[in-house]
Amino acid sequence: MTLAASLPTSVLAGDGFYLPPEESPHQRTFMQWPVSRKVHPDPVFLDMTQDAIARIANAISEFEPVTMLAAKSDHARARKMLSAKVELWDIPTEDLWCRDAGPIFVTNGKQLAIRHIQFNGWGEKQVNTRDARIAEAVAARLDLPLLPTPLKGEAGGVEQDGHGLLAAHESSWVNDNRNPAMSRDQIEAALLDAYGADRMIWSEGVWGEDITDYHIDSLARFTGPGRVLINLPAEPDKSDPFHMAALDTHDALEAAGLDVDVIYEPDRRRVKSADFVASYANYYVCNGGVVAAQFGDKQADAEAVAALKRHYPGREIITLNVDPLGELGGGIHCATQQMPAI
Repeated sequence: MTLAASLPTSVLAGDGFYLPPEESPHQRTFMQWPVSRKVHPDPVFLDMTQDAIARIANAISEFEPVTMLAAKSDHARARKMLSAKVELWDIPTEDLWCRDAGPIFVTNGKQLAIRHIQFNGWGEKQVNTRDARIAEAVAARLDLPLLPTPLKGEAGGVEQDGHGLLAAHESSWVNDNRNPAMSRDQIEAALLDAYGADRMIWSEGVWGEDITDYHIDSLARFTGPGRVLINLPAEPDKSDPFHMAALDTHDALEAAGLDVDVIYEPDRRRVKSADFVASYANYYVCNGGVVAAQFGDKQADAEAVAALKRHYPGREIITLNVDPLGELGGGIHCATQQMPAI
């Protein structure tokens, strides 16, 4: 039976291509090597960031093949830090966020294609001369169709279950820095078509307070049909726009009839800065494993592992210290992009 045959026909929208669930089998994982000194002016912190990316790639490579995208001139440095299991491709990069700038692979059950949601540096907030071309370069390297969309945005800004349901924050899409000429209804229709879905849950999100305009993948993740794992503050601060938006998203997911499982943010984490992203929800599911962050709060870290075991039984849970990514506003899921098996 093909993947397409195993899904409801309603999932196969538009041209018949759809994005399978992240937990379905992968051919490989794609990642990006961070190098730009315009993005990372501190050379010491850039070294720390590269080390974190290498450790994520090496952990995933124990479960499935990993391809690291980097300009040829950056391969020697990367090779010293990467496992021999990680393959390097000569595709130039600036930053590490492959979930956003990288290829979005879709399938019709018979072949793969790349859906082209155009990356523009989160609304031209960051240099993206190289990163904006990555999806096209990967499509050319793999000789895959590049399927156009009218959208500018990032895959980290929409969560999908692979069974016809999407969720997103309006702030990451209905925003003049991405899609100024499109209404929410037009954006929704384009997203549903791009992902091969038929239903969408919106909540407002937060405009202009972080580079992503509050990507949903650092807050809530689908773990199967009708199931969501969401990372909430244990004691919400009514003056914090992210706390209030997180609660709104929780309520919208529950109102949609989903089974919403809450895990709480760490309290005693290593990095104390207010803008540090301490998200247990920003994990990555690979073949046989889940790679997630730990933040140094033993109780909260253990509770997060227990939640991941509940939602992904039979998979090995690997936790890593990736604090540099949290300081940059993201996490492990933001740094990865899956290529589905067909």
